[in-house]
Amino acid sequence: MIQDTEREHLMRRALSLAANGPAAGPNPRVGCLIVDADGTVLAEGWHRGAGTAHAEVDALAHLPAGAARGTTAIVTLEPCNHTGRTGPCSVALIEAGVNRVVYAVSDPGHASSGGAERLRAAGVEVVGGVLAAEAEAFLADWLVAARLGRPFVTLKWASSLDGRAAAADGSSRWITGIDARLDVHRRRAGSDAILVGTGTVLADDPALTARADDGTLLSAQPIPVVIGTRTVPADAAVRQHPHPPLFYPGPDLGAILRDLHARGIRRAFIEGGPGLASAFVTAGLVDEYLVYLAPTLLGGDRLALGDIGVTGIDEQRRLEIDHVERLGDDLLVIARPRALPSTPTASPEATAAETRHAEPARTETRT
Repeated sequence: MIQDTEREHLMRRALSLAANGPAAGPNPRVGCLIVDADGTVLAEGWHRGAGTAHAEVDALAHLPAGAARGTTAIVTLEPCNHTGRTGPCSVALIEAGVNRVVYAVSDPGHASSGGAERLRAAGVEVVGGVLAAEAEAFLADWLVAARLGRPFVTLKWASSLDGRAAAADGSSRWITGIDARLDVHRRRAGSDAILVGTGTVLADDPALTARADDGTLLSAQPIPVVIGTRTVPADAAVRQHPHPPLFYPGPDLGAILRDLHARGIRRAFIEGGPGLASAFVTAGLVDEYLVYLAPTLLGGDRLALGDIGVTGIDEQRRLEIDHVERLGDDLLVIARPRALPSTPTASPEATAAETRHAEPARTETRT
């Protein structure tokens, strides 16, 4: 019998395998081990993207016929119970003769959930919740999309230490150094879409591509999304993007995110400007903040963030610092919204945002 500490060790190995999968795309990154009764690893697998074998099937494919009988599957996400471009992993495990399945996080998808119940009904022992917190953190972006029916939203800005995103004349290139800028491009490449307002397009003419340090395009490129009512010129750089840009007039950000989700977009990266950023914050639609701080002072009124509906200190939007990293001379602060208490002092907007997170919509389907 595999002990608890050994199960956790194996689950961490499965999570490391999951990290080999693509960061962008509609499906979660999942890793799987097939182990014998002593915990010896017989096969490993991970999901390589929509339309390819899921992690469990990939691991089973590395074993000879019949070799999985009586084994244990260690998998980071509850095996799916859905037939899309691939069949249900729960059925594949049952047919292979696996007699125990250990997973970290339950699948919240409306169509793909139920794998654990199907396994139990077939006589397979199922244990869930092993390293659940670590797996939740690893899958945070996909889980938000699965539970809320919208992409996981990351808001990024770069600013001086006094919170300015540009000088008084509007110039902003470059506040941060090369290391910070390369980090931004790497994160762009790991997103499905990059969102900007028409004001930013007209003022800065950004290409909205993900580039290497030599300026060449990275293999993964986010879909450019432009929000606003102003006309974007025919010769704008965004129109030369490898992906045709999507244009939305706004102002219903929730409807925009739902439409992006319907297009298979699970990770959205907001680049600005301050008006669009503030609108997403006000609406309670930001899941992660990336703040690049440069050791410089600019003064003036070109703030990185504008009005977000906070008029008194009791209405402040508290964040939890997830990570702080030094990038050359700059600092990267990664923060996430702090869970809001259900108290009479909470604003109606905050209460609505909390409700959206507390009562998720089960709409996700794995393919």
